[in-house]
Amino acid sequence: MTAPAAAPRPMHPLRRALTLWGAVIALMWLVLITDWILPAHLTHFGITPRTLEGLLPGLIAAPFLHAGAGHLVSNMVPLAVMGTVAALRDWGGMWAALTTALIASGLGVWLLSPAGSVTVGASGIAFGLFGYLLARGIFMRRIGDILIGVLLVLVYGSMIWGIFPTQPHISWQAHLFGFIGGAAAAFATAKARRSATA
Repeated sequence: MTAPAAAPRPMHPLRRALTLWGAVIALMWLVLITDWILPAHLTHFGITPRTLEGLLPGLIAAPFLHAGAGHLVSNMVPLAVMGTVAALRDWGGMWAALTTALIASGLGVWLLSPAGSVTVGASGIAFGLFGYLLARGIFMRRIGDILIGVLLVLVYGSMIWGIFPTQPHISWQAHLFGFIGGAAAAFATAKARRSATA
């Protein structure tokens, strides 16, 4: 008689978070390098305002497309840091933040960006994570989340200027609406947690 197979051990939360964000960033670099080699002009698949073909597949593709290595590096670090922190605080909440930030930033770009422009990059997602982690400190009312919010302000506080139209060729629309989407996810997550414990 054989003994039943042991259930697989769940992945450690830190390893799971690093695996996810490592894979996402590796995919972004793969897309960029592929575009250099071919070249395939993949940035044409970004978000083009107020056209149906410019909304899809741009809404999904745009975060994985970057104008160059400098553009990707500028998004990669905050994505890795804030994405990992968000995953460690609340795996499900992180996915809610990513989903709402993706949709909100994409729609904001599609509705408000100049006609004929093409927007690419993961900065809307990065701002979504920023808004999510800051708002968690407000809505969750837990000391850990509050301290994370304070630390983010100290380290990444200058990001807040990115939601204003202060720099040409920088999509403040993606930043602003991504930030709002992330904050909305924090509010919804906190409300769901309170309802579950009521």
